[in-house]
Amino acid sequence: MSVRTRVAALAALTATALAVGAAATAQAGAAPGGTVQENAAANSASAQKKTAAPRFLAASELPPHPAGWTAGPVTDGFPEQLAYCLGEGVPAYDYRHRLFHTELDTSAVQVTVVTGSAAKGKALADRLNREIRTCAARLERLYPEIEAEGRFFGTLPVEEGATVHGLHTETSYGATDVNLLSVGRDGRTVTVVGWGQMGDFGDAPLAAFKKTAKKAVTKLH
Repeated sequence: MSVRTRVAALAALTATALAVGAAATAQAGAAPGGTVQENAAANSASAQKKTAAPRFLAASELPPHPAGWTAGPVTDGFPEQLAYCLGEGVPAYDYRHRLFHTELDTSAVQVTVVTGSAAKGKALADRLNREIRTCAARLERLYPEIEAEGRFFGTLPVEEGATVHGLHTETSYGATDVNLLSVGRDGRTVTVVGWGQMGDFGDAPLAAFKKTAKKAVTKLH
């Protein structure tokens, strides 16, 4: 399956912007007892706090597994592991992701993105949910040897909300896989969590995954 990974460059504050901000502060008058340099440093610290990178799940926060989980590093870019449903349908943003694996056949992934506003975050979350809801039909259309079934497992009351989906696939040669996916949002930040292993819906730890999905959103900021 071809994978299109969209990776945009990370934005950064330039020295010129800081200099302009410092000059404006000087012209308006520095705070009593402070200097232009001190005010510029305080503004920079405030900006860094507002743009702090979202936090990711730890291995211990995934649905329990007998073999235990291993977490990879946080990496820039959209993960190939979600391309089967989202790889061709996600807008270009500065995505970051973390992969998780066990010693057996179970794996997981989390991707996060900070959009430009809460409205853009909502639009992205809505689009991701639509892509997941139509994933089963697209897989069957693109790959005749696959039978796919999608299920919607409801919403979670966390920040601006999260949704939980399931996907089961079976190939003509007998391989079966089950995946759970969630889309959650905290303001302008959106996160997707995916979990998958061999089996069907009866093998999926739905209750535990919902806890993981909720934790993924509350942990962002």
